[in-house]
This record gives sequence, C-alpha cells and structure tokens, in this order.
Amino acid sequence: MYSISRARFGAHAIRRALLCGGVLLAAAAQPVWAQNLSLDDALSRVATSDPAIVANAARLEAADAAILQADVRPRDVVGADFEDFAGTGPYSPLNRSQTTGWYERTWERGGKREARIGAARADVAVVGAQNRVRLLDRLARVQAAWVEALAAEAAIPVAETRLADLKRVELDVVKRVTGALDPWFAAERARTNVAQAEIAVEQARENARIARANLAAWWGGTGDFKLDPALFQSFEVTVPPGGDSADVAVLDAERAAAEAKVKLAETGNVADPSGRVGFRHFGEGNDFAVMVGGSIPLGTKAANRGNIVRAEAEQRAIEADIAVTRVEIGREIDRLVAERGLIAAEIKRIDAEVLPSASRAVRLIQDGLARGGTAFTFLEFSQAQTALSEARSRRVELLRRFHLLGVRLDRLTGRHAPLLATMETAR
Repeated sequence: MYSISRARFGAHAIRRALLCGGVLLAAAAQPVWAQNLSLDDALSRVATSDPAIVANAARLEAADAAILQADVRPRDVVGADFEDFAGTGPYSPLNRSQTTGWYERTWERGGKREARIGAARADVAVVGAQNRVRLLDRLARVQAAWVEALAAEAAIPVAETRLADLKRVELDVVKRVTGALDPWFAAERARTNVAQAEIAVEQARENARIARANLAAWWGGTGDFKLDPALFQSFEVTVPPGGDSADVAVLDAERAAAEAKVKLAETGNVADPSGRVGFRHFGEGNDFAVMVGGSIPLGTKAANRGNIVRAEAEQRAIEADIAVTRVEIGREIDRLVAERGLIAAEIKRIDAEVLPSASRAVRLIQDGLARGGTAFTFLEFSQAQTALSEARSRRVELLRRFHLLGVRLDRLTGRHAPLLATMETAR
C-alpha cells in the first residue's frame, strides 16, 4: 500500500509537471498581431487623445476672453432728471416742472486701458505655462505607468524560472522518496512549493495584464501590445542637460503678470474726468436750455496706494520664489542622479556577484539531488533556490525604482516638452 501511494504520487507529479510546462509555453507565446509599444508610442497616443487637452484649451479661451473684456472702456451713461413736478404752493402745478435729459462720458487717463490689456495678456501667459506643467505631469504619470508595466512583465520570467526549477527538483525528490533516500515529508514540501510557485506565476501574469490595461487606459485602448524587455534592463546613468524647468517658467510668467499688475495699479493714481451734456425743458413757458457739466475724482493717489504696495510686494515674493525653486530643482536633480547611480551600482554587483553565486549553489544542489546522493537535502535546495529567487526579484525591484526615478528626472528637465506642441494644437 505504501509503495502504491508513492508510485501514484510520483505519477501525479510527473503529469502535473508536463501539464504546467505546456501551460508555460502556451502563455509565453505572444500573439502575432501584438506590436511592440515604446515609451514614445505611448506618450504620442496620449498626446493626441488626452481629455486634459480640452480642459486646457477651455482655460486658454477664458484667459483670452479676459483680454477682450480688458479692451472695453467705461460705458457711456444716458439719464433723465425730473424736478419740481410736484410740491406745494407755486410748485404744485405740473406746468412748473423741469425735465433734463443728459448724456455722460468718462475719459480714461494714465494708460489704464493699455495696462488692463497688458495684465490680461500676462495672465494668458500664466495660464499657458500652467497648462504645460499639467500636461508634463500627465505625461510623467503615463511614463510611470509604462515603467510599472515593464516591471510587471519582468517579474513573469522570474516566477516562471522558479517554478521550472521547483518542478525539476520535485521529480528528483519523488525519485529519492521512492528510493527511501528522503523522508516522505520532503516530497510533500516539494509539492507545496510547486503549488505556491504556480500561484506566483499566475499572479505575475495577471499583474502584467492589469499593468498593460492601466497603461492603455490613458488613451482609451486595450492591452493588446507587447513591451520590449530590453528597455527595462537598461540602466545607464546619464546627467540631464541644464536649463529652466516648466515650473520655473510658470513662476517667470507669474512674475511678468505681477509686474503688469503693478503698472495697472499705478494707473489708478491718475483721475478719470467725466463730462455731461443735456437739454432741460421748463414746464412754465415751454422753454428749452442746454446744460453742460463735468467732474473729476479727488484724492486718487491716497485711495490707490494700498493696491500699489500689495502688487509690488507680490512681485518681490514671486522673484524670491523663482530663486528658491531653481535651487530646489537643482538639488532634487542632483539627488535623483545620485540615487540612480547607487541603484545602478547595486544592480551591477548583483549581476557580477550575487546571481552567479546563487545560481551555482542551486545548480550544485540540483545535480546532487539528481545523482541520488545524500550530501544534500531538499531543505538545502529550498533555501538556495529562495535566495536565488529573492536576488532576481530584488534586481527587478531595483530596475523599477531606477526607472521611476528617471520619470521624475525627465519631468524636472522637461525631456518630453517637444510633445506639448502636439497636445496644445490638438483642441
């Protein structure tokens, strides 16, 4: 009975090994119609179909409308006055009333209209710069999704390799158990590890499918594309070229807008005169007369002094923010480059030292188990294989972190800024 159970267990393990091997081959086969998707392809698709483009266009239209409104001068006024149409004594008859119809116009002085238009145009520049930052942020999120998809794809062969190693060793352990070289629990432990590895492979494939779908959702597509694994394996550390980022460009536009607002506030120191002309009708005698008048505000400098001080203070604050932002961006770029250098150095050491040593240990134990010797046990193989799998997974995670840091670096340096022209014209 004991021998029959062992034989059944061995046959079951062999059948499962063949079945899982076939499943691995079938899953590894890519459909012939799937095409490789590069980062430029993904960003280009988003650049022509992102709904954020419509929102940015609406913001620019609103800012352009402010220019039209700034060009409007004070509206003329038409009015009428009725005097003495009711009263007591000699003013009670309606024929003693006086009626005046008048027309009034205000003349703007001190360049108010030009200053308003200039401030509105400066606001348009601010909105445009802010739109560029929003688009760059979205492109960075697309690039991060692309990196996550690559990382998910890279995790699949790690899980598949571990499963293949465990399945080969499971067959060897079954032979050793049937030959009374290892105890029965070793076969059960091998079987458990294989089942866990099969689950890990399924999860890795599902994670990759979800990551591709998340990436394709940015342009409303499907995940029927392939990703070049060689792009994920590249980890060259390059220093990006210098230059102001899009964030500094926003502050520059805000500084220009603040300067325009200072000029607009200064125009408030100049009074705007108004003139009035009209006709007066006298009820008694039915006579007409022409009336002319005018007015000019007093104390305008004192009344607008607070607005000028506030606008000048806002301008100084933005100038200080520009200096601070340049320093912070430069510091963050240096930090990102340094971190990527550390990660690249660790990956190189894993490739040169850890993986070869761990692979040799697994191979030696596998050979020993296959020869049927007693120098090694399944527990030793499990520990060695776990160390190898962890090293491979660690390498994938380091590459993922390396490329995600590159996403932030590309965002700060404006690497994908040339795509903004396409996005800004796709309205």
